[in-house]
Amino acid sequence: MKRNITFFLMLACAIVSGQNINDVLRYSGENLQGTARFQGLSGAFGALGGDLSSLNVNPAGSAVFNNSQFALTASTANTKNNSSYFNGNTFASNHAFEINQVGGVLVFKNTKNPNWKKVSLAFNYDLANNFDGEVFIAGTSNQGIDNYFLANANGVPFGPLLIQNDEFIEEAYLDIGAQLGFIDQQAFLGYYGGIIDPIDETNDNNTSYVSNAKYRSVNQNYSETTLGHNGKFTANLASQYNENLSIGAAINIHNVFYDKLTKFTESGYDLDSAIKNTSFDNHLKTTGTGFSYSMGAIAKLNHYIRVGGSYQSPTWYRLSDETSQRINSDLADDDIGFINLNVVNIFDKYTIKTPEKLTASMAVIFGKQGLLSFDYGYQDMSKAELRPTSDPSFASENAFIANQLGVVSTFRLGGEYRIEALSLRAGYRFEESPYANGVTIGDLKGYSLGIGYDFGGGKLDLAYSYASQERNKQLYDVGLPTPATISTKNTFVGLSYILNF
Repeated sequence: MKRNITFFLMLACAIVSGQNINDVLRYSGENLQGTARFQGLSGAFGALGGDLSSLNVNPAGSAVFNNSQFALTASTANTKNNSSYFNGNTFASNHAFEINQVGGVLVFKNTKNPNWKKVSLAFNYDLANNFDGEVFIAGTSNQGIDNYFLANANGVPFGPLLIQNDEFIEEAYLDIGAQLGFIDQQAFLGYYGGIIDPIDETNDNNTSYVSNAKYRSVNQNYSETTLGHNGKFTANLASQYNENLSIGAAINIHNVFYDKLTKFTESGYDLDSAIKNTSFDNHLKTTGTGFSYSMGAIAKLNHYIRVGGSYQSPTWYRLSDETSQRINSDLADDDIGFINLNVVNIFDKYTIKTPEKLTASMAVIFGKQGLLSFDYGYQDMSKAELRPTSDPSFASENAFIANQLGVVSTFRLGGEYRIEALSLRAGYRFEESPYANGVTIGDLKGYSLGIGYDFGGGKLDLAYSYASQERNKQLYDVGLPTPATISTKNTFVGLSYILNF
């Protein structure tokens, strides 16, 4: 099994993709960010409008503006993850500062047609999702990392995994990924990483493997650091018909960057185990763009009540992945270090289609004293897709998605009370789990508070929001079925400056 490699060669290749339900969920969700007023009311703006971030809910909202406006929002976001894994409890947190919203709206009064009172043109950028975060999981488990490699290797012929004459180990790793796919590549890592061996090493057709590790239980440490964003740029056109109806439409362009580094160590094997320590690290980088559109309307039923409805199309993301790995153990090949995080697998580009969303809204306006607003959102996550659907692996995963995911209902309630130039705000939101079982990911619950002051020509708004959610996370997709339970708490403080002109 040992081979001597005299120098390092960095290559890249295209391999059979390993995209799955986790990628779909990552890009389907949007954090509650945006302007501080939008935050303060927990995003319940579907029947209100008059806020640049409200265009994410209902594009008719820009027709509610009485004058042109520019808005800029800076925020601090803090994410805390508490993890429980085989009676081990750990904690990790991440803090970020960002400009999460910037945009403007131009309002044109229509003097030629008395029925169409005005036309508004808006451009806005919102940070739809911030991927920055850290997770640390530790515990004593009876499920070792060897199970991951065995789950991938069993059924894989041994002969094609072997390094050929005059071939470097990193070349073989990349070539197997390109020619045979991700599963065979993991079998290769498990073998040359010293974790597993074929039952019959003399038989190239061998498809059964055994572990080299001996243990009753092992000590495991897993860390996950993520960086990135899903930025959303919106171009919006809306108009007001007579005094009681506003309609609008928007197109949205997404910019995606996601970077995830996981580090895993395992120790505590039996005394007679040839393996004493194992490490296994993975790096994923995803970049791409997305497109969607939306349409909506807001109607004034009387002086007090407004209703709104909107349709948000599916979002089509065109993404590209790059992955790299490294592994080591007491039985690893001498040259295993040449496979490291600088040896990159480049996946073929693929598409994720997130489901469409419908929103129904109602607001009660109490003159200049304040308002109450309610939004209900409906999204069937079982309709999410990985594309091309002609790819057998994507077709299988899409069937799994349709079986596992279900309808997500979202409820948002917000209120505002005005005391002359001062506004006090509060909100609540509830979002159902995207999973039909409601267990893998739990329901999201959150609340918000806000305050604003109108200077006449400008405004300052401040908001605080909090949300919590629990989820079960497997350390790896196969081999280690018992998940860690992660409780996530997100806090957000945003400050907006608004200039009227």
